[in-house]
Amino acid sequence: MRVETRKFHKRVAGFRPHYSMVGRQKLILTPRYYLDNFRYVLDFVKRLYGNLLNEAEWDFVRRFEALSLDAQCLYVRFSNRKGLFFRINKLQYAEISDVTAAADELITTGFIERLSAQHAIVGEAALSVFTKPELLDLLPLEPEEIRPLNKEKKEGVVRYALNELDFGEIVTSLTTRETVTKMNFEAEGMMVKYLFFGNRGGSMTEFVVRDLGMVNFERYDESKLTARFRTRKEVEDKLLISLTSEEFYDLKEAETPAEDIYNWFLNWNETRPELTEIAIPAYQKLVVRVGAYLERQKLPEQALSVYELSDRVPARERRVRLLFKNGSVEEALALCDEIAVNPLNAEERYFATDFREKILSVGEKKRTRKATTRFLLDADSVNIPAAYRHHVEAGVMNYYLENDYDAAFTENYPWRGLFGLVFWDIIYDANVSAIHHPLQRAPSDFYLPDFYVKREDLLKKRLAELITKDEWRRHTGRMFNAKYGITNVLVDWSDELLTLVQRMIELLDVDQLRLILLEMARNLREHTRGFPDLLIWNEQGQYDFVEVKSPTDHLGPQQLHWLEFFQTIGVHGKVIRVIWDA
Repeated sequence: MRVETRKFHKRVAGFRPHYSMVGRQKLILTPRYYLDNFRYVLDFVKRLYGNLLNEAEWDFVRRFEALSLDAQCLYVRFSNRKGLFFRINKLQYAEISDVTAAADELITTGFIERLSAQHAIVGEAALSVFTKPELLDLLPLEPEEIRPLNKEKKEGVVRYALNELDFGEIVTSLTTRETVTKMNFEAEGMMVKYLFFGNRGGSMTEFVVRDLGMVNFERYDESKLTARFRTRKEVEDKLLISLTSEEFYDLKEAETPAEDIYNWFLNWNETRPELTEIAIPAYQKLVVRVGAYLERQKLPEQALSVYELSDRVPARERRVRLLFKNGSVEEALALCDEIAVNPLNAEERYFATDFREKILSVGEKKRTRKATTRFLLDADSVNIPAAYRHHVEAGVMNYYLENDYDAAFTENYPWRGLFGLVFWDIIYDANVSAIHHPLQRAPSDFYLPDFYVKREDLLKKRLAELITKDEWRRHTGRMFNAKYGITNVLVDWSDELLTLVQRMIELLDVDQLRLILLEMARNLREHTRGFPDLLIWNEQGQYDFVEVKSPTDHLGPQQLHWLEFFQTIGVHGKVIRVIWDA
């Protein structure tokens, strides 16, 4: 099988194939599909989280269920759109027989309310539903005020109105010709969706994506789906971190001074509650984001104090660098030693040794080199035409093709696919209590140490069952055909995937395959990346996994991790340095 270089050029240029489902038929959604989906979510949350809902949330559920069909439809339409305010006369929904009557019912029952002077605090959101010409026409402006505002963008008009005009008068002017309403129960509606999806990123459009056949999810026995949260505090803690992360983003977007953001974060951190375990990973991620931002804003002391709140990668590395930079050499060395004893990933492992040597060599004439640099300098080199300067992997691939090797672009793609196919049912086993709703693309613990801890026996049992290469080929082929097109966090579907996976099975020993998959399973966040760029092989069974480096490229720690791991278990892997031919 000689791989076409034309296809390869597309891959290295950033091309990703479109993985369409085989035999997909055009599907049409029912007129009230969005209401059906929302009712499903409500029933699901009542069943799994009814004991965690507070009285206000239960009141929202009961009152929503008491609405007429049209009113339910209109409220869900509101809740699925951006913004708090809506202009009733701009709404047109064919499935709602009388939008005005539905809106009146929502106003009467408190699900929406008319724009009033009390909404001044969210006045910008209220005015944003109008266009600039409409604002200039409707706002209580004098002719001499309108002339300069004609040159402003809409944002400038809104800003002027909120700063210079009485908001009560604004409301009177805007609502003279039409009804403007604000949606209520936004917190309760948000909580229902949050409980269902388990995060703020979940969206009701996921149902549409599924129902239109754009994404095919694994199917579960819903009686086996388990709650993501066990207590109300877990819910509130994780939601608190999500909302704080969003506030941090908003502060940056508003160009708030970095010192003010630093003080805001420290004040929040001092007053936040003691977090439950489920919220800690997101909290540590937020800490790293804030620390990195402060570093970029040239506030190293403030960044260091924030990084000290977390041990998440790369907080410890950044602390070492900042400590060394400000002259705290002994502290930097001690932290290097701490990292070396218990590195969280390859970057930390190599950094701890390399930076320690750098610190100790200060003042000496001898220049220290990082482990990745030393490995790269020892690598073989090949001469490649300069025409491949922007597609260096393609140039090396053609070099081997011209020297009687077959070649394929691999990198992480077939390794992730192999893992996903071999362990598919274990990854998506609802009995492990990590699948919480039917639209879940990955187990909730997929990137946590718990993934391996909870499934170690299952993973090792599966590998022990696959004794021969034929059994590996049959198992991966069977899973490929049975699951083709179904979403798997590790599997990018294409016709070439199975060919590459089975080629690796042919070339490697069964024990080597087992060791690699177990190493991946121990840290899926880190060890599903960093694999060599190419696989080359010939008819005599000789092969190599080849990491390609141009003259200006560097070897990454995770790449070095896999190359050294391959050496340890006898898998053939190497680095090739490219030298450009004139």
